[in-house]
Amino acid sequence: MQKIKVGILFLFFGVISQAQIIAPVKWTTSVEKVSDIEYVLVATATIDTGWHLYSQNVPEDGPIPTSFIFEGSSNFLKKGNTKEEKGHTIDDPIFEMQIKYFDTSAKFEQRIKVKISEPFTVNAIVEFMVCNDTQCLPPKEVDLMFQIQ
Repeated sequence: MQKIKVGILFLFFGVISQAQIIAPVKWTTSVEKVSDIEYVLVATATIDTGWHLYSQNVPEDGPIPTSFIFEGSSNFLKKGNTKEEKGHTIDDPIFEMQIKYFDTSAKFEQRIKVKISEPFTVNAIVEFMVCNDTQCLPPKEVDLMFQIQ
């Protein structure tokens, strides 16, 4: 009976170890002060080796583009669209089109104009999709927070 319990326990832990969550992208945020009323919100993606994070601008019928949704607030105004680094543009064999992507890291910047002088938080959501040479993961959403001081 004891051997059966031990066998079931090893089976249980074996199943759990196989059900690992793959999370090849980690997000961090920072804020750069440009002037007394302007700031740049910086979202940085650190990407595991072998994975690609796609640009905000990809052709129709391609992978899900990276996108940012900033929660509305009377404390600030967005200035323009979220900017991204240069990245790499390739002829992607999986999607059969030219696609811009990032590997190892990617930095996205959103400029804002603040309307108040007190500290506050800007909340945002980033939605993104990543692929490697053998698989693509479903799109994922991550909450981001930017502290304006």
